[in-house]
Amino acid sequence: MSHWINYLLTSMSAFLAMECIAWFAHKYIMHGFLWSLHHDHHQRDDRGFFEKNDYFFLIFGLPGISLIGWGTFHGFGYDFWTGVGISLYGFAYFFVHDIFIHQRFKIFRNSNSVYLRAIRRAHKMHHKHLGKEHGECFGMLWVPLHYFLDELKRKAS
Repeated sequence: MSHWINYLLTSMSAFLAMECIAWFAHKYIMHGFLWSLHHDHHQRDDRGFFEKNDYFFLIFGLPGISLIGWGTFHGFGYDFWTGVGISLYGFAYFFVHDIFIHQRFKIFRNSNSVYLRAIRRAHKMHHKHLGKEHGECFGMLWVPLHYFLDELKRKAS
């Protein structure tokens, strides 16, 4: 039974590590040497459904899918469960970023959750910078405390 707890902890650790990796990749890769793929997310060049930024979905999806595939054929060990954690983070990112924040699908438009509203506000502050420099709030699930406090004040008033 303890191996299942270890696998669960492995997936949870991979999920949490992905927030750090996503922050780093967003700040130094997407707002760095791959700005050419990310810029249309800040300054929409067209009004189509897809953006060049969507290539990151494929780029960041490959490690999780690869680990799940490898682990499937090699005993469903830690590699498999690491891939599960990475992929779950990808699903969370898609749901929170693309569906909830950017409304790419017109569902979950509003929330009374202080946490989700703080995430949305932090991301809005990230997008106030149209260029690749002077950005802030590069994470997705972890945002500065003052956004939570601001949302708590709004909810109380």
